[in-house]
Amino acid sequence: MFSDPKNNIKQLHLTEGMSVADFGSGSGHYVMAVSELVGDRGRVYAIDLQQSLLQKVKRMVEDAKRENVDVLWGDIETVDGTKLGDESVDAVIIANTLFQLEDKGTTAIEIRRVLKANGRLMVVDWSDSFGGMGPQASNIVTESTARGIFTEKGFEFDSRFDAGEHHYGLIFHKNNN
Repeated sequence: MFSDPKNNIKQLHLTEGMSVADFGSGSGHYVMAVSELVGDRGRVYAIDLQQSLLQKVKRMVEDAKRENVDVLWGDIETVDGTKLGDESVDAVIIANTLFQLEDKGTTAIEIRRVLKANGRLMVVDWSDSFGGMGPQASNIVTESTARGIFTEKGFEFDSRFDAGEHHYGLIFHKNNN
């Protein structure tokens, strides 16, 4: 198995009523898993730049009759690009996305902006290219590099977890200093 969103999101300790943003939501697997956990009183923001992927997520959300999901076009590599308010979400997920970003530092700043005080961040990304099955080797963001990106932008590292056969998982929280 590659990476199991339902298993991975357990690391965030989400509860009913929380608000969560999925930066680079892609095909929506994390969105759907989070939607179940936060329930009707919670909110999930599926944010992506690719309209075709957002349409797919929108259809999945409608088919599953999930009314707690907002599908948003947004640029996660721009400050204010997600259109979310300052300190508006309890947690952010960025899964299988870092390797695609050109401006990872600005993405970290945007995540920090939207997270509430002590908000949590889950990073899941490829640990290797695995013979071309994953991203090109030159695009891989190592676990160490990912830790550096986020700690440099005001996050404290909490833990590492096994995010699947070819992935690493990291949990951070927003440092309020």
